[in-house]
Amino acid sequence: MEEASKRLMAGVFSTMFLAVTVCLALISVVEFVMAFVQVQDKDLISGIVRAVNTAIIALATFELGVGIGKEYTVREDGRDLYPLVRRTVTRFVSVVCIALVLESLLMVIKYSQLELAGNLYYPVAVVLGAGLLLVSLGLFIHFTRPEARGETEREAAPQDTAAEGLLSRVAAQARLGGGNCPYPGFSYAAASD
Repeated sequence: MEEASKRLMAGVFSTMFLAVTVCLALISVVEFVMAFVQVQDKDLISGIVRAVNTAIIALATFELGVGIGKEYTVREDGRDLYPLVRRTVTRFVSVVCIALVLESLLMVIKYSQLELAGNLYYPVAVVLGAGLLLVSLGLFIHFTRPEARGETEREAAPQDTAAEGLLSRVAAQARLGGGNCPYPGFSYAAASD
């Protein structure tokens, strides 16, 4: 019962974020078209940057909706959760950083057009915040890698194929220099060169 309600709520929130994504994408298209329809020298660049910024926010919202949907539909065997959360957080934070940097670019353009150079502290603060967010993302990636959690690469990536396992066993035999090779014409000496 609890699992079903959790999945239902995840579906509701995922659908809600995806609906917001569609709305933001439409607003972005309208802003882009309006930037060219109402052409003025100062508003053209600002309109294009605003449209791109809205599209980036739509992408961040999309990543959030997809991430919520995936996180609660994965089986809780413990193996798939960490890589999934790691990928989702990385994509979401990367998109947010891009949106922040674009927002600061928009502020710089706006303040330079209005000759308000004294207000450039705000875009600098936004860029510093985006930098801090990127450093935090780097630390998150560093501390959630399989080696930091005490897992080996084999445990972290259970989707290895049988052929890769066979190849690793053959390479291990070649390094040890012993054993009979089950494959005719294969030489361990040639494999270790």
